[in-house]
Amino acid sequence: MAAERLLVPVSESVTLRQTIAHATRTLREDDGAGTLHLVTAVPYDAGVPEGRRAISASETLLDRAASWAREDLADSNVSVATAVLGRDEYLFGPRDYARVLEEYADEHDIERLMFDPEYQPGGTVPILQPLERELEAEGLACEEAPVDRPARHERLVGKATFDRVFALFWISYGFYLVLGDPTYWFDLVTGAAVAGIVSLTLAQITFSTPPRRIQSPIRVVRFSLYVPYLIYEIVKANLLISVVILRPSMPIDPKLTRVRARVRSGLPMLALANSITLTPGTLTVRANDQRLIVHTLIPDAREDLFGGRLERAVRFVFYGRDAARIPTPEERGDTDVLGGDER
Repeated sequence: MAAERLLVPVSESVTLRQTIAHATRTLREDDGAGTLHLVTAVPYDAGVPEGRRAISASETLLDRAASWAREDLADSNVSVATAVLGRDEYLFGPRDYARVLEEYADEHDIERLMFDPEYQPGGTVPILQPLERELEAEGLACEEAPVDRPARHERLVGKATFDRVFALFWISYGFYLVLGDPTYWFDLVTGAAVAGIVSLTLAQITFSTPPRRIQSPIRVVRFSLYVPYLIYEIVKANLLISVVILRPSMPIDPKLTRVRARVRSGLPMLALANSITLTPGTLTVRANDQRLIVHTLIPDAREDLFGGRLERAVRFVFYGRDAARIPTPEERGDTDVLGGDER
């Protein structure tokens, strides 16, 4: 009987132990030699502090998962192998994770993957279903382990921790003063009262993940640097569009383009899509996973989009200076000019 090889991508979850148990049971039922491959995929490379922390946490998780597997596979001919994927690159969306898993599967002659239904390798956005679609398109068989998942009655409500209340207070207070007069004592007092009420009543449902005491303020500082840069890009684009409009020949060249952005879904993708739309000459039509469909009006706008300046700026805000040092979308081959509406 041919040796069975099963690949199980793992991430921290309440159902991971059940998934490992089902995977080992599946291999034992084949009653032959085989290998259980347990892998983690880290979103950051080892060259940045976030990457080193993620790799360390992944190695600890793999040690625990491998210990469970060897316990279940005692007195069998099935061995356990572990690996951390993505050490030397940034992984952002389903395609990136699918690619590294596919490369590992090809290297070890694996044709079957089993997922924990709660698998979530990085960030807070679920990617399991699109990840399975990407892998199945490459001919890999994917299945989800049958596990008993706990009910999630608290999904939309978190704990009103000090960090949540503190962060929401200053966000609300700052927004109130922007709308009012920060030099008028009445606005200062009423703003503090309103911000206090908002932070105490809405802190439980405002943040999908708790703000971090160090990273969150750093991102605010980066964002304060990003705003004038975005304004500069908007002014520059306005001037380019004005020149085109004022020329008698009106040399416009409208095209629908597709760009695969290297930012994760959620707030980073929202920031990038809206920044592109705010810049005259480009309009984000659709944002799906890491794929943006953007209408460009003139060649200069298209060149700026493919040059990836806004993408790098958004990466700087959310991931830091090192994360902004990546090739442009054009250099990566992540751009397409569509002839019309996307088919």
